[in-house]
Amino acid sequence: MSLFRVSGVLETISTISLFFVAMPLKYIGGNEILVKIIGPIHGFLFILYCALVWWEQHKGRMPSNLAIYGMLAAIPPGGPIWFDRKYLNEQTPSEGQSV
Repeated sequence: MSLFRVSGVLETISTISLFFVAMPLKYIGGNEILVKIIGPIHGFLFILYCALVWWEQHKGRMPSNLAIYGMLAAIPPGGPIWFDRKYLNEQTPSEGQSV
């Protein structure tokens, strides 16, 4: 599994954890410890994912317009996984073709 794919999965997990576990515990339960733990981890993974999208574009493995979509996909929960599947489907040669 590539670093790009792993970072997308980890970023998605951190977003879901932050939005649907830590933040409700903070605002409904009054306990903000998980936000203090998951928040910085999520921030790091978000920046890492965006940097890897930029790196793929910089190396010529991803068109600029697709890189913009990739960075925007990092915002909603599950976006990086959706983008990875879309990106891989567009970049992977169909079965029977030589590389």
